Amino acid sequence: MPLKESRRRGIGALLAGYAGIAAAAMLAVGVLAQDVPQTVLPRPEPPSKARIGQTYKDSQPDVIAVPAAPAGAPNVLLIVIDDVGYGAWGTFGGQIPTPSVDRLAKMGLRYTRFHTTALCSPTRAALLTGRNHHSAGAGVITEMGTGYPGYTGQIPKSTALVAEVLRQNGYSTAWYGKNHNVPDWETSIAGPYDRWPILQGFDHFFGFVGGEANQWAPGLFRNNERIAMEVPKGREGHYTLNDALADEAVKLIYRQKSVTPDRPLFIYFAPGAMHAPHHVPKKWIDKFKGQFDQGWDKYREETYQRQLKLGVIPADTKLTPRPKEIPAYDSLTLDQKKVAARLMEAFAGFAAQTDYEIGRILDALDQTGQLNNTLIFCMIGDNGSSMEGTLLGAFNELAAIGGIPEEIAWNVRHLDEIGGPKAYNHFPVGWAWATNTPFQWGKQVASHFGGIRNPLVIAWPDRIKDAGGIRWQFHHVIDVVPTILQAVGIPEPTMVNGVAQKAIEGVSMVYSFDDAGAEGTRKLQYFELLGNRALYRDGWMASVRHGRLPWITGAGGSRGFEEDTWELYDLRSDYSQYSDVAAKYPDKLEELQEAFWVEARKYQVLPLDDRIAERMNPAMRPSLIAGRTTFTYYQGARIADSSAAPTQNRSHTITAYLDIPRGGAEGVVAATGGAALGFSLYVKDRRPVYEYNYYSVRHTIVAGQQPLEPGANVVRVEFLYDGRGLGKGATVSLFVNDTKVGQGRLEATAWVGKYSTDETFDVGEDSGSPVSQAYAAPNRFTGTIRKLVVDSQPAKLTPADQRRIAAAERAAAIAQ
Repeated sequence: MPLKESRRRGIGALLAGYAGIAAAAMLAVGVLAQDVPQTVLPRPEPPSKARIGQTYKDSQPDVIAVPAAPAGAPNVLLIVIDDVGYGAWGTFGGQIPTPSVDRLAKMGLRYTRFHTTALCSPTRAALLTGRNHHSAGAGVITEMGTGYPGYTGQIPKSTALVAEVLRQNGYSTAWYGKNHNVPDWETSIAGPYDRWPILQGFDHFFGFVGGEANQWAPGLFRNNERIAMEVPKGREGHYTLNDALADEAVKLIYRQKSVTPDRPLFIYFAPGAMHAPHHVPKKWIDKFKGQFDQGWDKYREETYQRQLKLGVIPADTKLTPRPKEIPAYDSLTLDQKKVAARLMEAFAGFAAQTDYEIGRILDALDQTGQLNNTLIFCMIGDNGSSMEGTLLGAFNELAAIGGIPEEIAWNVRHLDEIGGPKAYNHFPVGWAWATNTPFQWGKQVASHFGGIRNPLVIAWPDRIKDAGGIRWQFHHVIDVVPTILQAVGIPEPTMVNGVAQKAIEGVSMVYSFDDAGAEGTRKLQYFELLGNRALYRDGWMASVRHGRLPWITGAGGSRGFEEDTWELYDLRSDYSQYSDVAAKYPDKLEELQEAFWVEARKYQVLPLDDRIAERMNPAMRPSLIAGRTTFTYYQGARIADSSAAPTQNRSHTITAYLDIPRGGAEGVVAATGGAALGFSLYVKDRRPVYEYNYYSVRHTIVAGQQPLEPGANVVRVEFLYDGRGLGKGATVSLFVNDTKVGQGRLEATAWVGKYSTDETFDVGEDSGSPVSQAYAAPNRFTGTIRKLVVDSQPAKLTPADQRRIAAAERAAAIAQ
């Protein structure tokens, strides 16, 4: 997209300013590049060739040697979109226009048989290491880590990330966006930080740690430090995380290319889009008003026809039917259709905004003269579209995960809030299925293409000459790293930072750049996630879906592995997995089943494990170590939800020791969660207030009747839980200096172990989105908090209660 002239002038001035810095830096260093690639990293220190005399007058210095990339090495831009399937974006036939990705496709290649793992953390571990997800310890998301090698949730040092390899070979490296590959128990201030980006090869990290982010008020990090998203003046209410991530990437491109234009960049751009919540400014949603009223059945047929016309599916492809478990769109009531259509409009607006931000990054590369020599990968999805939004969709997905039903009439009344900061919305299963056209199923289902076949665009104008071409070779996400290394001219390392490396398990795709008809080099690939599994070999695929439906929270597999029924597909003539030919070719099916076990043993897939609740390991949480019940915090504390004092399903007290200045004090004393769910203790009009936000549909307020006097005050909240199960009611009493000043009643409470996916427990402010509608975040406390003590009684839960909590938490984690 063209740049406005004013923008060109501003950028030109910026570049000119940086040019002087660049010249001065190069004169001061006077280095000699060490341009021979090494398989052992870091490179051995070269012996000095300096001649040492008694003084500098009779001495001769050596030239300082620094690593440099191979001559002419391209920049690398790796774009990964979250939770979107084959039939969503216009570049591959979806209804949502995506001109920026179209632009990439016109200058590069579209890959139509590219595959992921069906879930985010495993796909991203495989993408960045070049090894299968189990080989990289990421058989599932980090929150479900167990002691089996393929499932630890910890990427081992023996599978170094591609960023570390590139960095030690002369690249600048940066990561913008989602990082769901830090173990849940390593996300607090206590660390350790070994598996955070800046210790895995990235010079810069700006993004969030976890599966999803509130786009309006994200829990952001710059490197390892918690920060708040800064909204530019004049853009309040119109600026989200998508904007911020692109701003940071563009800024780095301009600055780095001004200082060291010849040093190649590696940028990993992984926005939270298209993961729920589908947050986006209303102007983007309104662009699609009324465009999805036809419903998901008709959308799927229309998308199929567009895909045929574009040539991104073979002409003989058959459109797979709707599973019986997903309702027909015409079976919905009028109000259900209104909500479903608006939720899809929000999804489409989110996609359109994301595509626009990608275009801004491409513009920056173009403006700096770098676009043609940049190897660009755009993965449209790390798995298929998410089927975790319930059959009717959700205004607040946290309520859905917690098993709290939403009233359709309430959703209709709040239709215009969908996509905004008060919502936490997710679209219905039917729309996920539709946006996975022409395939069966979706995210989590690793056995079928709806969960694992994602569009890929590769562009590199200086090298790829078949602009606009389509490629049909079968490839997998592990093939991206070897493609980068071959394109750049860097060998696969055998040793990185003193650790012997597992061999890279992917194969390069560079051979396909010049020859559309080249024979594919990936002949064999296994797939497995939570018991859903498949084996591809030489055009055939054996698949088995292991029972549990993706939108059913909390449950593991619904049957034993021995009860699974395998299917067989001849992909040589069946692109969409339409015809199960297991009965026709039993010997071929048995052959592939046996091959699956060989691959499973080879890549740490065993033991197969479909459990969810049973994988919970609360002992790994810092807040639950050694049965701790008393927690002392200080002003300014910002604690990850998983590391904060547990307050769900139990009685507890919160005691704040405050100094109130002569003029009074206002603001938040302590808060956890945010606009979707949480509680806050704050001072308003000099009076203490406790507010409980129950999934954004009910706010219960207990307010003190008398203002706090200047000087020392002790404010205490006593939360007396009813007991007898999960999510029961409670009586909340408010005290000031041991005098009761207020009391209220909660008829129900949140029972899942975390209040949010990315909000924090804060002392002295409410960061992120505000718990209360009575103030705007962060609403910092203007007095002094000497300390805040939480006394949390042990939860008296039955084994069944504990399993239910664990199941819901793991379901929430999987949805991320």
